[in-house]
Amino acid sequence: MDTEKVELRRGWTTGACAAAAAKAACHALATGVFPDPVEITLPGGATPAFALARERLSDGTASASIVKDAGDDPDVTHGALITTTLRPGAAGSGIIFKAGPGVGMVTRPGLPIPPGQPAINPMPRVMIAQAIAEVAGENADYEVEISIADGEKLAEKTLNGRLGIVGGLSVLGTTGIVIPFSCSAWIHSIHRGIDVARAMGIDHVSGATGNASEIAAQKFHNLGEVSLIDMGDFIGGMLKYIRKHPVPKVTIAGGVAKMTKLAQGMLDVHSKRGMADLDALAAIAGEIGGAEPLLAQIRGANTVAQAFQLAKAAGLPLGDTIAARAWPTAASVLNNPEIALEILVFNREGELMGHAPFHPSHNPSRPLNRL
Repeated sequence: MDTEKVELRRGWTTGACAAAAAKAACHALATGVFPDPVEITLPGGATPAFALARERLSDGTASASIVKDAGDDPDVTHGALITTTLRPGAAGSGIIFKAGPGVGMVTRPGLPIPPGQPAINPMPRVMIAQAIAEVAGENADYEVEISIADGEKLAEKTLNGRLGIVGGLSVLGTTGIVIPFSCSAWIHSIHRGIDVARAMGIDHVSGATGNASEIAAQKFHNLGEVSLIDMGDFIGGMLKYIRKHPVPKVTIAGGVAKMTKLAQGMLDVHSKRGMADLDALAAIAGEIGGAEPLLAQIRGANTVAQAFQLAKAAGLPLGDTIAARAWPTAASVLNNPEIALEILVFNREGELMGHAPFHPSHNPSRPLNRL
């Protein structure tokens, strides 16, 4: 029987919610009435309407709150209460943004917003200003304060602290629309992490596929927090950005299975992109001296981790071989003699299983010798 594909429901970004709340508050200041629902126009032309969860008008100040609906995306801010408060500003001051409770402040260079400013990204600022202009005209003067209930606690689940955003969350969104399980938010955080490292003069960044390999790589090089990039499965995405925004030294660190995939030529090492090839691992083990009984065990292993343990017990440097064969796959993306590349392979306990040392990433003498 055919199964019907379920279409995941889209949602709205924090920036879209803040913009809608800003428009409602501005309307209340002008007329004494909060429009509910309130409609805004997103950058792509969509015109969603948002229901107000709270509203307050007193002493020349208006606040409107909207509960964020991220659709079917596992967004950390899904269900959060986003509040925008408007106060009239001095003539000619334009729109001035303030961070209320739960919205962070930028403390490190390299982000789209400079240090000392509230972590409200450029496009949300444009959306909010346009929403206000729909009510009060293009030359309106307002102080706009955005708050996110429990934002400081929610921010602990994000990379904000590593990026130097303290005290809460960022107000994000380039389109106003949240696409469920989109890779764009993760890729965005990778790019911003690299930007911050470059702006702070960091000459060595380490991208890791997971928490265990990140901790192990940090200890291996005694790296500071700013050097650590939560790369996840997006090895290619990180390397492509570094190619355009160079950092002198780049470490790629990962577990045995994901680094085996990199050695197979995969730059996106998510499980849905393909599995590590145990037969190929066995062939490599044979090339470096493994006997047939061991090769049969590797081919029949339940996991890549088990295969590596079998090779280790037999005294075979399988990890170093995989690291060496993963290196050209990653280096081919960078292809820059000014960027030195290193591969680190760890098991789940953080034990170093393989190492391809730093070497300039543009080197014709190191051919692509994938699995």
